[in-house]
Amino acid sequence: MDASYPAAREHGAANAPDRMSVLRAVSRICLPIAIVAATPWLGGCASRMEASGRFLGFITPYRIDIVQGNVVTSEQIALLRPGMTRAQVRDVLGTPLLTDLFNENRWDYVFTIRRPGTEPQRRAVVVRFDGERMVSVDATELPTEVEFVASISRDRTLRVPKLELTEDERRALPVPQRPPAQAAAEPSGPVRDYPPLEP
Repeated sequence: MDASYPAAREHGAANAPDRMSVLRAVSRICLPIAIVAATPWLGGCASRMEASGRFLGFITPYRIDIVQGNVVTSEQIALLRPGMTRAQVRDVLGTPLLTDLFNENRWDYVFTIRRPGTEPQRRAVVVRFDGERMVSVDATELPTEVEFVASISRDRTLRVPKLELTEDERRALPVPQRPPAQAAAEPSGPVRDYPPLEP
């Protein structure tokens, strides 16, 4: 406040504007106008962010991975055989994501994943039972374990390590030398005479 304001108030100028009330009045008018003016700009930023995944072209917002359900691979499905018990199916595929309350003979294994930088995935496997025994399995096309890992990897240069030698590589290995057989050594140590247990 400036020095002239208290003097004006003392001389009966009761209607002199208070600076705080002026600021409040201006903010009541300007703030809604600023919000209305910024709305299209923020909407444009949001649409640009959806298209490119970046905000203002250089800021990348953090997005979490959303993984739901059971990962079921083609190797797991190959292990299932008609006639398996529910416990055996659970050992191979895990606990089902969905069990139908009205049809206890159906188990649904659903898997979805949404990960930044990769395509969203959804797979479904339905296992049907007759009593305690498995009858059939209906599944969409399932990847192998290696294909699944490659599909969720952000590193597109993922290489599967070689786990087994070829026949030529096995033949090229040096033959292990066995140590010469040694004669069984006589036990060493003090020899004691023990009295008989019974007289």
